[in-house]
Amino acid sequence: MNNKNQRDYRPNDIPPRREHRGHSSQHVLISPHRKRKRLFTILLVLALVIFYGGGAYLYHMLANAKSAVNETYTATNIKKSRNVSKVLKAKKPISILLLGTDTGDLGRTDKGRTDTLIVATINPSTKRVTLTSIPRDLQVKVPGSIDSYDKINAAYTIGGVSTAIKTVQNTFHIPIDFYVLVNMGGLTKIVDAIDGVTVTPPLTFSYEDAHVTKGKKVTLNGKEALSYSRMRYDDPLGDYGRQKRQRQIITAIIKKSLSVSTLSSYKELLNTLEENMKTDLTYDDIMTIISEYKAAGQSIKSYAVQGEEAMIDGASYQVASAAVKQKNSDRIRNELGLEPSDAEFTGRVDYDDSYDSTSTTTSTYDNTYSDSYGNSYSTSTYDY
Repeated sequence: MNNKNQRDYRPNDIPPRREHRGHSSQHVLISPHRKRKRLFTILLVLALVIFYGGGAYLYHMLANAKSAVNETYTATNIKKSRNVSKVLKAKKPISILLLGTDTGDLGRTDKGRTDTLIVATINPSTKRVTLTSIPRDLQVKVPGSIDSYDKINAAYTIGGVSTAIKTVQNTFHIPIDFYVLVNMGGLTKIVDAIDGVTVTPPLTFSYEDAHVTKGKKVTLNGKEALSYSRMRYDDPLGDYGRQKRQRQIITAIIKKSLSVSTLSSYKELLNTLEENMKTDLTYDDIMTIISEYKAAGQSIKSYAVQGEEAMIDGASYQVASAAVKQKNSDRIRNELGLEPSDAEFTGRVDYDDSYDSTSTTTSTYDNTYSDSYGNSYSTSTYDY
């Protein structure tokens, strides 16, 4: 196995973050309070771009806010897998990699890790959006790293957005057309800007600012929504249960942001996005999506890449089999109107076979959520 105490890939604009390498024997634990923060504001971008239905009001709204939209634009240094201009012009399905950083400010030199990774597809023909969550601890090979393997959330730390995109593309053999990067600071502001979100908790728990009762509908403010979506250890399904609560918050944000009262405060929402988001979607790209992809917002399907927990070199990973990777790849490619990839999928990445492995937790946790808008979240839509 390669020496894990050094790297030969460090872009000039990325400072060393050796203490954050998930598999290093010298791994330094990061505060759970910081490490467990999750980002859900990433999907508000989709709400603004798609779920308002491309109406004249939104078009006029964004036209007046062109300078604010342009402030979020940041190009990558990699060549696109396909000609996205032609894809948009032909009204073909597109993919967007949604990344959430565990830092509180995009301007910090310390870039942190992307503890939220979601591949979104937008298909105007099927009138469907799909969201595929990738476990932050998924064991992968990161392009440009001399190490045999990393956790996928380290790709951003190692080489920025470009390396994160390459890693996702290489792991699942899918094209990533665009990215949206959002930092931690945005969630509480957005939830407060829309006067809170309403959910029906699937279990009873108290965690930081969130104090909820199973089955009892509750309206959460920004801090409460953040705490509600962060709790992990008291959930029988662990991180996968937390992902489902994340989706509750995401959907609640989308639904609430569609209300007439929310539209009246669009400037506050746009200012929040400007301060907390970076993307390679140009103003013209967004205008095209608004006008040509509006039908895709009629249905949202959620999936998750399901791995098996494994202790490797003293650290906990999620290891996805070749079959699981291919299944997710096939589904995403199908949503993009592409044939299945003929590339070879791999499961465990090069490491000593003498590892400890345990299956993910099973429990009597409710299989289905229902939120205040009647949306269901069933484990049957996940890849186990």
